[in-house]
Amino acid sequence: MRSRIPRTLMAALATAALLTSGVSALAAPASAATAAAWDTDRAGAAYAANPAAVTASGSENPGTTPGLAFDGNGATRWSSDFADGAWIRVDLGTTIRIDSVVLDWEAAYGKKYVLEASRNGTDWTPFYTETDGTGGSVTAHTYPQEVTGRYVRMRGIQRATPYGYSLWNFKVYGGEPAQASSTVTNLALNHPAYSDYYQHAGNSPAFATDGGRPADLKGDSTRWSSDWNADRWISVDLGATATISSVDLYWESAYAVDYLLQVSDDNVNWRTVYEPSAADIAARRANVASPSDAAGRHDTVTLPSPATGRYVRMLGKERRSFYNPAPYTAQFGYSLYEFQVWGTGGSASAAYPPLPGDQSGTYRTTFFDDFTGSTLDRSKWRVVRTGTEMGPVNGESQAYVDSTDNIRTQNGELLLKAKYCKGCAQAGGGTYDFTSGRIDTDTHFDFTYGRVSARMKLPVGDGFWPAFWLLGSNVDDPSVSWPASGETDIMENIGYDNWTSTALHGPGYSADGNIGARQTFPNGGTTDQWHTYAVEWTPTAMRFYVDDALLQETTRNKVESTRGQWVYDHNQYVILNLALGGAYPAGWNQVTTPYWGLPQSSVDRIAAGGVQAEVDWVRVEQKR
Repeated sequence: MRSRIPRTLMAALATAALLTSGVSALAAPASAATAAAWDTDRAGAAYAANPAAVTASGSENPGTTPGLAFDGNGATRWSSDFADGAWIRVDLGTTIRIDSVVLDWEAAYGKKYVLEASRNGTDWTPFYTETDGTGGSVTAHTYPQEVTGRYVRMRGIQRATPYGYSLWNFKVYGGEPAQASSTVTNLALNHPAYSDYYQHAGNSPAFATDGGRPADLKGDSTRWSSDWNADRWISVDLGATATISSVDLYWESAYAVDYLLQVSDDNVNWRTVYEPSAADIAARRANVASPSDAAGRHDTVTLPSPATGRYVRMLGKERRSFYNPAPYTAQFGYSLYEFQVWGTGGSASAAYPPLPGDQSGTYRTTFFDDFTGSTLDRSKWRVVRTGTEMGPVNGESQAYVDSTDNIRTQNGELLLKAKYCKGCAQAGGGTYDFTSGRIDTDTHFDFTYGRVSARMKLPVGDGFWPAFWLLGSNVDDPSVSWPASGETDIMENIGYDNWTSTALHGPGYSADGNIGARQTFPNGGTTDQWHTYAVEWTPTAMRFYVDDALLQETTRNKVESTRGQWVYDHNQYVILNLALGGAYPAGWNQVTTPYWGLPQSSVDRIAAGGVQAEVDWVRVEQKR
């Protein structure tokens, strides 16, 4: 069986299913004797049928030949010769849409390597690039790339040890796309599928067209799962205009109470061809259960008259409710095992579009503030207030206010100052003992892609939480919200004097599960000295720097292959703030009193005055 990836279904009740990441080969070409099951390891099957299908650049010894990575035995392995450029490949015997590749590394793993596909064994296209491997088991999903091929190769770039590359298992999952048909067939099988948002890489929309589902609709098999929002959709590209007679939806327990089935000729303009009846919607709504007891359902929708179109979409309108616990209820995402479209026509030529590449041009400054004015330049910055522009977050202790006591310019610097006054601040219906400053460029300067930097000096002390970051401009849209908006933390510090951190937050990698890094200043450097923090944001990667030294490089390819959706293709805005206490500091200092994450010693320092984050300048450069 496939490797599986956990996801949280209920925050309050339970951790739900593990998702297999396989794809089906139920629509094998006419030359194939039998169709492969959706969870078949296509590489292992190819090796079993023809051991010569597996080749490599070399082996360490006769006991570690390349076929041992494909024999289905987790105790045998291939080990290469001791060369960085070693490779291993498999001929699958037929061209398939490749859904995922699983590598189970022995202790001698690849630090840097590339997974590639080829139709002819000569011309190779990379679909997964690892730049900082750590070994173990790696599942590289291909969504949303177009990856079709007969051959799959792991090409080493840099070994992690003095030995060769050593793999216990090399597995490939995928299936043949449904061909054009003059008889009624499932035209969606192994075809490209899309959705606005999905929960993480293990339940992308590609899983809804792979032919896999549990018989009882309760198992943890392959499925698409949206994030927790009612306004979500999933669509499939049939490759060419088709005449559609019926649709089968195999739901996991998180099914749609109400939804629309729609067709389109261009993937833009949609025509509704079905909606459940009012009685059906009422019955579905009344079926409330706890997650452990809930089962999925199978909707067979026979259209009153055939519809024509190339694209078919399920547009969710209302989600099922679950006890959380009874009598309380909660709603989560939509979860669909299989999306089958029955009809004639279509084409196997349907393909995912190319992903955007890096921009050309030269970086030019498009935003700059060195805070030399006598007051904050409000044509560039918005002052954020608790209870007005935002609510309380992260268990922090401060109220953000619009006051020169907390936000001011002085001697060519921006000062964000913390103040203490027991019960003095009223904001958003709450009472606060601390005030502080937060500013952003929302509605003043929102932008997509660029190099963003600031020179800053930070306060030292447990629970002081200054940050320099970007937030998706659509975060306040209720149909998006966080983390689907995306968040880019260029610099965070929680009062420690020798390190700062970076992070990306998006669907499948948010909060404590973010994609981040931590750096310690070299040569005795400290946070209360001037340092420059920066990120270079491109269509293909995020690169974080401290004093021009690269700290973290995260590529779109690796995020979507292993973690979740890349949500950094739209506007973000710049934020500077000084928070006090809260979840991040408390996770490190374990302080609970007198304030969460903020000890008495830090309270005393705030009361004495002088706790402030200082900003010399902020710059955004974009390619023009």
